[in-house]
Amino acid sequence: MSPRSVRPTTQIQTVVALDPVVTAALRARLPEVADGAVLSIIDEVPTYAGAWSGRMGEIIRNAVQLALGGFLTLATRQDSNAAQPPKAPAIEGAYQLGRGEARSGRTVEALLAAYRIGARASWRDMADIAVAAGVDAAQLARFAELVFAYIDELSAASVAGHTDELDSSGRIRQRHLERLARALLTGTAAEAVTAAERAAWEPPGALTAVILPESQVSQALTALDPSTLQPTDEIPGLPEGQASLLVPSTGARSSRRAMLRSLSGTDAVLGPSVQWLEVANSHRRAMRCQALQLEVAGLVDSDDHLAALLLSADPQVRADLRARVLAPLADLRPSTAEKLADTLRSWLLHHGRREAVAEELFVHPQTVRYRVGQLREVYGDRLDDPAFVLEATLALA
Repeated sequence: MSPRSVRPTTQIQTVVALDPVVTAALRARLPEVADGAVLSIIDEVPTYAGAWSGRMGEIIRNAVQLALGGFLTLATRQDSNAAQPPKAPAIEGAYQLGRGEARSGRTVEALLAAYRIGARASWRDMADIAVAAGVDAAQLARFAELVFAYIDELSAASVAGHTDELDSSGRIRQRHLERLARALLTGTAAEAVTAAERAAWEPPGALTAVILPESQVSQALTALDPSTLQPTDEIPGLPEGQASLLVPSTGARSSRRAMLRSLSGTDAVLGPSVQWLEVANSHRRAMRCQALQLEVAGLVDSDDHLAALLLSADPQVRADLRARVLAPLADLRPSTAEKLADTLRSWLLHHGRREAVAEELFVHPQTVRYRVGQLREVYGDRLDDPAFVLEATLALA
């Protein structure tokens, strides 16, 4: 398939006219500069982690070297009115790179991030080489202008290739993946298995439901596993302005820590990591955790709030249990009943440690001793009954 729209978005007019000595110095170290750019991309764009070895690393290295070679050819121009040296090989290489990235499941956001980071790393290394070879300040400024104009052309070609790939074979698979995500959250297990087969999607060790603002989805997809699923249809119960992602993982704690690092800087809420056909349970827990309106800024891991989730599972049951536990205080004056209820709660949570209760309630330890005596008069032996202690702790915690 020939490129659909790879014509440059920027008409490069800048003339650098590099001295042959400088050009030779740059060309001699081209492989080194290319390797440095690739390493920076792999280090800073999570979806390229591990891509240095194997076929993907070779493809990226070749694409970067081809692009840098085409750039040096441009940088040797002596006249802006002269015919520009052919850029077709580099443009075609960038276009094919975009198509390959789409086939690999990487997003266009990840691809553009790779271009930004690669351009920065390449410019830093080439500028050092050029300065060492004698480039003056004015020429260095034109050199920088040419670098970023050239990268603009290449990234436009890659985006075109990425788009073309998705418009052909990728579009069909993307529809299947969207149906799979929908089936996992709202359908039956049989529907999900069928959708996974049609999408040629290999089930991971586990899936984790993530809920986050729609405005942060692109940022998250750039950092997460390329096989992450995103339901595009409306999901029942999902608040307006929020989106869902289903993120593959191994299920191990280390995999979850890596996912949390990838989502740092977002307001995402993570459900538990579960077997892939049970991800609807993970999604429901993430929504419940979000509904708790925890006093936590930014990223929230539902695994850190299991007690709060348990206690909020049925608010009416908890209210009834609280009323039953505090019923013996009903005949006391309201102010006295309130003080004793606070003391009972603190006494339970601190396992009867008088000093800790006093510190929490801002009273003297003797006051705590007096109030506990009142509680024993009211509750009697129940304060030593494990069943009552459990009920009271759940009701008052």
